[in-house]
Amino acid sequence: MTMDLNIVKDSPVRGVDDTHAVFNEQLSTYRRIVGENLMYHREVYALLKNVLSELTPKPFSFLDIACGDASASALALKDTSIAHYYGIDLSVQSLGLASENLRVLPCAFDLRCCDFAAAMADWSEPIDITWIGMSLHHLQQREKAALMKNVHDALAGSGIFLIWEPTLLEGETRAEWLDRFAGLRRAFAAITEDEFRAMESHMRHADFPESTDTWLAMGRQAGFDNAEELFVMPNRMGKVFKYWN
Repeated sequence: MTMDLNIVKDSPVRGVDDTHAVFNEQLSTYRRIVGENLMYHREVYALLKNVLSELTPKPFSFLDIACGDASASALALKDTSIAHYYGIDLSVQSLGLASENLRVLPCAFDLRCCDFAAAMADWSEPIDITWIGMSLHHLQQREKAALMKNVHDALAGSGIFLIWEPTLLEGETRAEWLDRFAGLRRAFAAITEDEFRAMESHMRHADFPESTDTWLAMGRQAGFDNAEELFVMPNRMGKVFKYWN
């Protein structure tokens, strides 16, 4: 088992101690959200595991875009026929955790610290399965489309692309989707008011969901012959989609 961690860092804005403090605070919030299953991580990653188990009886390579600490992916990939894992994330701290979490897998893993859109524009390694969860929506629509095209090309026309992303209801606007999230405060009782407001503020600044029709159409426009919806979060804030040829 090997791990190749390629680190690309911009000039720091914060001090090292401040950066670690912010990371640890955000990680604590994220772990409570996952632990309480507030965003339905259990259902989504159980679905991912089922898809991988059913569709990939042969050894496969797996690309985890915006992998974070890879804890959920590692569990989903455990006991599958994975032959190689690639992970991309901007956080050095998260990739450090990922390097530990991925040791449960019986394969080599390669972790890259860089912008995922830029990485996919220049991807060269052969990939069978690509996954991105709750990260593609941070891009503008033309950037989403470009990344999906780059993923299609990286899969060489024969692999599978799976995404889990915020999704608008039929006829819903971005502003209405954001207001709908704000109305879920009681469901997020496991996190503090400050944490919820910080999460909501981030979403209002950086989240750009698409409609179901748009998510499906972008996949087809990227070159995938098939595109389908696999899962709807019970709170209807997002969906899982699958694209393949």
